[in-house]
Amino acid sequence: MPDIVPGPRIAIIGGGIGGLAAAAFLRRAGLTATVYEQAPALGEVGAGLVVAPNAVRLLRRLGVMERFLRRAVPLDWGWEFRRWADGSVLSVEKLSGVCEGLYGDRTYVIHRADLLDTVKAAVPGEWVRLGARCTAVDAGSDGALLCFADGSRVEADVVIGADGVHSVVRGAVAEPAPPEYSGLCAFRTIVPARSAPDFALRPAQTLWLGPGRHFVHYPIAGGQAVNVFAAAPAGGSLDESWSATATIEEFHSEFAGWDPRVTDLITAGGVPGRWALLDRAPLRHWSRGRVTLLGDAAHPMFPFFAQGAAQSIEDAAVLARCLAASVDDPEQALKRYEAARIDRTTRLQEVSRARRDINHLPDGPEQQARDTALAGSDPLVGNGWIYGYDAEEALAS
Repeated sequence: MPDIVPGPRIAIIGGGIGGLAAAAFLRRAGLTATVYEQAPALGEVGAGLVVAPNAVRLLRRLGVMERFLRRAVPLDWGWEFRRWADGSVLSVEKLSGVCEGLYGDRTYVIHRADLLDTVKAAVPGEWVRLGARCTAVDAGSDGALLCFADGSRVEADVVIGADGVHSVVRGAVAEPAPPEYSGLCAFRTIVPARSAPDFALRPAQTLWLGPGRHFVHYPIAGGQAVNVFAAAPAGGSLDESWSATATIEEFHSEFAGWDPRVTDLITAGGVPGRWALLDRAPLRHWSRGRVTLLGDAAHPMFPFFAQGAAQSIEDAAVLARCLAASVDDPEQALKRYEAARIDRTTRLQEVSRARRDINHLPDGPEQQARDTALAGSDPLVGNGWIYGYDAEEALAS
């Protein structure tokens, strides 16, 4: 770790994966920061996520892989697509050995809370202020004034908005625009390993594709649980909060008639979470003056390419590099950061949106053509632009 040198007062709003990753990479670059998190304790709601090589290589550089591997599950079996009605296999891609050979690292699955703990290990505890809910950002030419719910105010030379899809900081850099109704909602639940069938405990990410819906499961928590995620028509559900819940009966009703292995997992998971998937158009700019955004605050995306957390980690690494290289000109550093990141994240937003329609085709000629294409596809190679990307090397080139 380099020596910490005097630099700009950097405030990070949000103590999730992206915010803590920004603090960790800033520390690695020799800068200091303060993370303001509205919750009384650091923690993640939600469930599992995929950590592909483009994020793993950056975690490795933070020196946190030992902690990461305590709870992460390598997807050695790989990815598989199955048909909704009978579980017939549409496509299988083994990752063990192949992923490392192509991209230098494995692909893992992990609970969000375990990834947060991994990144938190690289951030000094005194850098984090809990119970600090930012309510306004008053940006000026040489910094910003942050206002908090308790009446306190803080001056900062640089402000990083890592405060998610409902970002307060976003209002300081972009015109407000309401999200669009996607017509979809997401269900999530976690099944204890003791209640899960052996089929679901394999180190594989299994995607069941059906009309208007899809269903995903994979092991997490060192193999002690199975993460379940599903997308289905939203109906009247417009609640975007990850803390919102549904009933098991509602979850079942969306997947009635599907392979019993799907419905059995729904039953075993208990009360599911459910939130609306709202769509947001990509921003054309996410930095203004000395205020910028990262992660979901800058580029929220549908979870269908499993890159949300990975892109926030990439953002954090690049942002830290840019600020360290231009300590005396933070505004220029933020412009460079945005320019380095916006095309890639916009492309991922767009392909994630397109996947919604591909996954949910009704049975018929288009669905049959999709299934035939899946059988002959090689997603690991075909998506090399995602997994083979090195955010720090790309900045340097």
